[in-house]
Amino acid sequence: MPYIPHTPDELREMLSVLGMSSLDELFADIPQTMRPQSFHLPEGQSEAAVCGYFESLAARNDVNLISFLGAGYYAHDIPKAVDAIAGRSEFYTAYTPYQAECSQGTLQAVFEFQTAVCRLLEMDCANASVYDGGSALFEAAMMAVRATKRRTLVVDEAVNPFWRVMLATYVADLDVEVKTVRQKDGVSNVAALMDAIDGSCAAVLVQNPNFFGVVADYSSLFAKARENKVFGVISVYPVMQSVLKTPGEMGADIAVAEGQSLGLPLQFGGPYLGLMACRKEHIRQFPGRIVGRTVDVDGKTGYVLTLQAREQHIRRAKATSNICSNQALCALRALVHMCLLGPSGLTRRAESNMALARYAVERLTALKGVELLNDAPFGSEVCLRLPMPATDLVDALADHGCIPGYPLGRYYPGMENALLLSCTEQNSRSQIGMLAEMVGGLL
Repeated sequence: MPYIPHTPDELREMLSVLGMSSLDELFADIPQTMRPQSFHLPEGQSEAAVCGYFESLAARNDVNLISFLGAGYYAHDIPKAVDAIAGRSEFYTAYTPYQAECSQGTLQAVFEFQTAVCRLLEMDCANASVYDGGSALFEAAMMAVRATKRRTLVVDEAVNPFWRVMLATYVADLDVEVKTVRQKDGVSNVAALMDAIDGSCAAVLVQNPNFFGVVADYSSLFAKARENKVFGVISVYPVMQSVLKTPGEMGADIAVAEGQSLGLPLQFGGPYLGLMACRKEHIRQFPGRIVGRTVDVDGKTGYVLTLQAREQHIRRAKATSNICSNQALCALRALVHMCLLGPSGLTRRAESNMALARYAVERLTALKGVELLNDAPFGSEVCLRLPMPATDLVDALADHGCIPGYPLGRYYPGMENALLLSCTEQNSRSQIGMLAEMVGGLL
């Protein structure tokens, strides 16, 4: 017999509470095309037949494209040791330390991860962690709302639009107002951001490099924010933090990032992890887990979960977060990756990627009608203006095994001809040459 959790009478009772008469009425908001078409599944097959079927489906994902796609998620080389260490059973089975005293190894790994993040961003405290870069941005905003008792967030339009959509979604049913300050040709309007800071503002949120790849120094913005008791929040690209002015140097209150570029492969949307770091004075508002190091009664080093404020512990509705997660395995991968590369390795990677981006600009802007969107300094990502719609270019080159970048028209009306191009160590000068020749041939 099939397992049916609810009887027809129970279904009718639940629907009546909702004021509905049928399941179709309950699911009315779901388009018909997205509903199950049939539950008549095929007959069972042997293990070998099922494995063969799914292996053939998986093989269709191996498209071997040359890609210059970035936009917040990047294809970086990952040392094989990351898989070897993170794949050890004592790590991948001990996902979350609910009984902390029995999880000293996991807790130490998390503590070392927090330490590495603090050093990378030059901030006082880090957690472990939240889901991804977008939820980290939201959590930072809510830290500011709780601490200041204010309800307005000032957000730079040059912050990653994916993460701004996530922020807007999370605050949609909260008493929070999001004020977006327009960018100009991919450059953040710092003067307008400063003008938007007032007594009603909880936080100002920016990104460096911004979504268009532009590098900036927000020290003056954060100084004004501090004068007005407003939180300065910055989202960063971790790899570039080895060569750029850090959030700590700029005077940010909270720094966040998408940690995917630190040892996590691109795999159709995750799992990723959100990095968060803050000044010590704000640690009481920090979401997620924080691991501390102490000594036991015998003077031996021990690791503990401290300042717990998650919903499944004691705080419930008063928790600092209801969407945070430990993400211990992803955090471990990031830690191993950072340790294997070290400070000099991260610096070499960032400088190499920046050099490739400049070579790409040199080759592509030599083509008729292709120019930089602006003359601002950039990192390993840069925005180009084309003499044709960027989506048309992407579609045409994809048929020839190349993704030239991310077209910006979808999120930035008026930028239909703008293309965001990213370079990592997985690209080469010869690939850039091939890209230039294909773009030139198409134009």
